[in-house]
Amino acid sequence: MFGVSVNTIIWANNLKSTRDVHPGDMLIILPVSGIEHIVMKGDTLKSIAKKYTADATEIAQFNGLDPETPLVVGSKIIIPGGEVSTPMVSRTGGGIRFSSGRVIYEPYLGGSGPAQPGYYDNPLPGGVITQSIHGWNAVDIGAPRGTPIHAAASGTVIVARSNGGWNGGYGNYVVITHDNNTETLYAHMTHAIVSPGQAVLGGQIIGYVGMTGMATGPHLHFEVRGAKNPFAQCPLGSICSPQ
Repeated sequence: MFGVSVNTIIWANNLKSTRDVHPGDMLIILPVSGIEHIVMKGDTLKSIAKKYTADATEIAQFNGLDPETPLVVGSKIIIPGGEVSTPMVSRTGGGIRFSSGRVIYEPYLGGSGPAQPGYYDNPLPGGVITQSIHGWNAVDIGAPRGTPIHAAASGTVIVARSNGGWNGGYGNYVVITHDNNTETLYAHMTHAIVSPGQAVLGGQIIGYVGMTGMATGPHLHFEVRGAKNPFAQCPLGSICSPQ
């Protein structure tokens, strides 16, 4: 719903697992995927970035900090894309088991979910597959900046962010929920032209190709949450139809 990773919510709320959430609980939701850090004596942007495997420049930009000014002890800063370094023991059942015995589940990672043949249309007709399945069940589809992006299926917009922010690396993006209990996400837009709560039809234009967030060139980062990505079998460099 908020476009952040499961781990981000677990870390921010000191949860033991994804099952440690109950109706009525109040949860802290960070504005991006990453970590909230309380500045300690001796901390610098570089040392914090190293600790969380993040980028010092991105930390400064996201928090409006001057890289040349010492950090204020006790202040809270957000680490975009930051990760808690915990020894990993093994992967199990769609999750990661750590030496502490804790298992964290990332349910969409690697294409988890049943296939939905014929359900999704191409959100970027004519686009070229530039990266196969990665991250949260996503593929990247390249096209010139400003190319229209279409809803892959009819549904309701639940997230539409066009503030030019980092947004967990997604930049400007849209999430649509569908009647087959799945969601699709469209990232790196120049801007979205739909709003949360708006009903959209399959094929309707919802935004335009850009390179906002963590993108090195204009493309659409297309995720399917809860089902197999219909582009999972498409070869790199191909103009491919969804399966």
